[in-house]
Amino acid sequence: MTTSKWLAIPVFLFAFAAAPTSSPAQDQAKPSQEKAATDKQAEKPADKPAEKPAAPPAARPSDVSSPDAILAACYDVISGPAGQKRDWDRFRSLFFPGARLIPSGPKKEGGYFAQVVTPDQYAQFAEGYFEKNAFTESEIARKSERFGDVMHIFSTYASRHDAKDPEPFERGINSFQLFFDGTRWWILTIYWIGESADLKIPAEFLPPAH
Repeated sequence: MTTSKWLAIPVFLFAFAAAPTSSPAQDQAKPSQEKAATDKQAEKPADKPAEKPAAPPAARPSDVSSPDAILAACYDVISGPAGQKRDWDRFRSLFFPGARLIPSGPKKEGGYFAQVVTPDQYAQFAEGYFEKNAFTESEIARKSERFGDVMHIFSTYASRHDAKDPEPFERGINSFQLFFDGTRWWILTIYWIGESADLKIPAEFLPPAH
């Protein structure tokens, strides 16, 4: 994944204004107001339990048979020339219900942002970008750790407008959290950040030639 495609996506930052100072009369009224609010809250019916995430489309068995397969499918399904329709059902089929994608990057005012989106939201945002822009992403290095059905992969990526471009326009690291249910592999999260002048990819996460 690359942060470049997210330049057109607003990152919603919520600023909370300081509450105005209350007067003594308002302070005296607070206990009764708080009691009334508590009583009103008690009258409300219990909150409904959270809805279960929708089941994803059926996956191609070859896409989810191994960690190698599911990462290859993820990179393949988002890559293509400008205007090529991506197979978003195939994309959704890779993700466990409730899975999240989290792009991260530097903020102009300093520090970093992280934005949590669902696979459906990613598909909606990215489709408009891919209609006008060619985009190909590939893995160039990998570090993996596994314990039972839990697997974490640092997948170093290179993003190009065309697969034949000699140099990528961006590199970065996709942090994959994978889950094996005994039958197939699932993506739980992809959390990524692109390389920048202030954040260089360490040699341990690059191919040996680098």
